[in-house]
Amino acid sequence: MRRILTCLLLILALPASAQIYKYTDANGNTVFTNQPPDGQNAETVELPATNTVEAQPLTTPPSTPAGVVSPASYAVLELTGLPSDEAMRANNGTFSVGVQLEPRLAATHRLRLLLDGQPYGQPSNVPRLQLSNVERGEHSLAVEILNGEQSIQQSASVTFTVQRVNTSSPALRPPPPPPTPKPAS
Repeated sequence: MRRILTCLLLILALPASAQIYKYTDANGNTVFTNQPPDGQNAETVELPATNTVEAQPLTTPPSTPAGVVSPASYAVLELTGLPSDEAMRANNGTFSVGVQLEPRLAATHRLRLLLDGQPYGQPSNVPRLQLSNVERGEHSLAVEILNGEQSIQQSASVTFTVQRVNTSSPALRPPPPPPTPKPAS
């Protein structure tokens, strides 16, 4: 299989580096080759010039001066996957939330969560973000879009409650050991 692939690639590269000849064999088949056949009347095939594209000069996007926030460019920026009416059950405090964006996240932008108004986790370009070991109780959560270290847009804050298993609950305690039998007298 590798030989066939190699031969095909070489045949594709031939027009760029060799003369092509065309002739008809004894069975009436048209044959193209890079070597003129002995004893055959072969035509030289003139290939059209290959297409070329000139490299365009690189342009850098205009940068905003330090301290100036660029205008928000996302029409939709909101968190999804958080309950609105009931508490979120997360026994170990780990859960994930989605981020709905329109248009798609720009290549230079990153998403970061704000848990109770404080940055949470590493910035990411994935619209599904995970939280770990969040304490039980009421929290607020928002997502911000970063361009480098600069926040350029923030979603509305969503308030939710985390419900975790209470480890001091009698239902979670191990059962007491069975009573030891009394020696017979």
